[in-house]
Amino acid sequence: MERPIPTGQERTFADHEIIVSKTDLKGHITYANQTFIEISGYTEEELLGQPHNLIRHPDMPRCVFKLLWDTIQAGEEIFAYVVNLCKNGDHYWVLAHVTPTWNLSGQISGYHSSRRVPERKALDKVIPLYRSLKRIEGANSDWRTGMQNATVELLSQLDAVGMEYDEYVFAL
Repeated sequence: MERPIPTGQERTFADHEIIVSKTDLKGHITYANQTFIEISGYTEEELLGQPHNLIRHPDMPRCVFKLLWDTIQAGEEIFAYVVNLCKNGDHYWVLAHVTPTWNLSGQISGYHSSRRVPERKALDKVIPLYRSLKRIEGANSDWRTGMQNATVELLSQLDAVGMEYDEYVFAL
């Protein structure tokens, strides 16, 4: 599927709505609720089986997704602010709660994400941070090195305030 070009237009959804999706171990979508379908602009058929990064906005720092994936693959939950890209190029911000899904054998069998409308005052702090991290990522021609450099910066900023990423998210 071809990636849409960002329009700069923000979409919102109601405070009482929750976007829910489930993925397999590789991040391919296995379930999308109606709210996810409506806000993303994709049909259920277009979403199912696709990598969840189908909705990744180009302004979203890779280092935050690395932190997210490292956390859930280690069997832990994470809360994160994420900007997503709709099928038509619009975007929407979420406060995501991502958790591993466990099978009866005690093995991680996939991942579950519930996403809510974030507080606007929190985004006023997150957006400049993410822009800074994206600049660091983009300053290196090798995306992996750029992501590593941005990760070091993110962890340095968190260390300076004495918080883990989740704590920082809830302190905003």
